[in-house]
Amino acid sequence: MPQLIRLYIRQAAIGFLLSAVFVAALLWFDVARLWHLVRSSDMGPVAVAMLWAFHGIVFAAVQFAIRIMTMADPPDDGGRRDAAGVADRVPEAVAVPVPAAVRPPLRRG
Repeated sequence: MPQLIRLYIRQAAIGFLLSAVFVAALLWFDVARLWHLVRSSDMGPVAVAMLWAFHGIVFAAVQFAIRIMTMADPPDDGGRRDAAGVADRVPEAVAVPVPAAVRPPLRRG
């Protein structure tokens, strides 16, 4: 199996695992009385499955995107970067004159 496919499957599995933890926390802490709604409805298990599936899709996509973005090569600008990723050396701003045409004002009336 190609390495990129393995990477995607692994990150998707991590995303769905995080989704399961998230939905379990939603139910455990009874956010918006969600546990009460699930327990008192005959469609409760379907609602939990839908919550898990849809959150799993989102979490898997975010997990894969984060992993892909962290694989990028660091910029080769020669300068060091701080914690926010801002380079130490910032290029100087240069003022460039721009010619502007001056027209007489329009007369009304």
